[in-house]
Amino acid sequence: MSDNELPDLPTEITPQSVDFGRWYIDSIRRAELADYSPVKGCMVIRPYGYAIWELMQQALDRRFKATGHVNAYFPMLIPESLLLKESDHVEGFAPQVAWVTHGGNEELEERLVIRPTSETIIGTMYAKWIQSWRDLPVLINQWANVIRWEKVTRLFLRTTEFLWQEGHTAHETYEEAEEETQRMLGVYKDFAQTELAMPVVDGKKTESEKFAGAESTYSIEALMRDGRALQAGTSHNLAQNFAKVFDIKFQARDKSVQYVYGTSWGVSTRLIGGVIMTHGDDGGLILPPRIAPYQVVIVPISRGNWKETVLPKAVEIRDSLVARNVRVMLDDRDSQTPGWKFNEWELRGVPLRLEVGPKDIAKSQVVLVRRDSREKTFVPMEGLVASVEEMLIEIQQALFDRALQFQKEHTAKTNSYKEFVKIMNGRPGFVISPWCGLPGCEASIKEETQATIRNIPFEHATIEESLCFKCGKVAKANAWFAKSY
Repeated sequence: MSDNELPDLPTEITPQSVDFGRWYIDSIRRAELADYSPVKGCMVIRPYGYAIWELMQQALDRRFKATGHVNAYFPMLIPESLLLKESDHVEGFAPQVAWVTHGGNEELEERLVIRPTSETIIGTMYAKWIQSWRDLPVLINQWANVIRWEKVTRLFLRTTEFLWQEGHTAHETYEEAEEETQRMLGVYKDFAQTELAMPVVDGKKTESEKFAGAESTYSIEALMRDGRALQAGTSHNLAQNFAKVFDIKFQARDKSVQYVYGTSWGVSTRLIGGVIMTHGDDGGLILPPRIAPYQVVIVPISRGNWKETVLPKAVEIRDSLVARNVRVMLDDRDSQTPGWKFNEWELRGVPLRLEVGPKDIAKSQVVLVRRDSREKTFVPMEGLVASVEEMLIEIQQALFDRALQFQKEHTAKTNSYKEFVKIMNGRPGFVISPWCGLPGCEASIKEETQATIRNIPFEHATIEESLCFKCGKVAKANAWFAKSY
């Protein structure tokens, strides 16, 4: 197959136990979340997948605005001279940068970068806008796309172009910037656990894993069902690094001239991949109700003159649920059998299936089938809306509880490097071990095991006196290691 030919849609989903990576791609394409595009490394997000992203956006945007942030938009083209100003930043992103060299038929006098992230251009604008302490804090978020020239791509998890939000703030003091950095990490943690039913570990990144140009980086880390970790969100305290480079100064309250303290933070469409790998099974997707495009699918049982008998009742049920802001799909297609529809909507991960047929109408009941447990319940028509709402809440909680239990069962502790290697070669997951804090030791562990330090969780920031499990020097923290995406 040539580079310009696109693979056919899979007809079946590979079981997780056979090939988890293949299962992941099959589930995405078969459920029509996304597909490959003619542009190498880029994906097309299909309507069902984009509907999930929209629900994520809305839930995050509410949280951002509740914490005082406002949205703006900045150009996606950044002059080379701006990017080159911050040396650490340039070095960190250079291998992934895409360049624009021509406008029409003319070669540009200065090359332009398609944004891999926006600190440089936003910093340039902040230098113009901020004059006094009265202008602070600046709390701006941007919903945008970015380009990072990835060598190895995978739908949602790592693509050349992806969608995200990036917050960029400016503050009077270091303390305010640090508070903002951790506040927004807390927003991400709440979002992941409340909306995505995805338990995460929040903590600080090591020096080698932090954002290029930041003083410190914090992250939330989730564990996928194949035992690999996924970085689900990051928040960076930039201190005065970018302010000094881009001359973002203000007159302080004491009339002195000072540099602002900055932060940046972001999450992306890779969270959709995280949801798939946290909850899905061999049947396909299992979507948490809070981000499912359709929370309920109604399947009328097509027997006899069902369009005159069953369908009107199905429409009535749909309308009563929609009136309560439940997202509903009424699948009244007569081109497919009920059994086909059951399989199709199960594959797409709809949290709750509602079946109604002639016998159900006679008994004044419906059948509710949960996607997470496949439990089937006969529910009276009377009070049905309340029963559905309650069941959706139960499913959301059950998915979180199941994922948290999986995380606990796949988290090990060891002070022995030999045991650490054995765990990493066998049962995957998080491994907690005492670490000296030295970059060379960290790099050696990564080279020998492919495991990286995901972060130093806040609750494990300080430890009782112990020795590093790798080099034997005094340990500084309990680090959470894992193989990752």
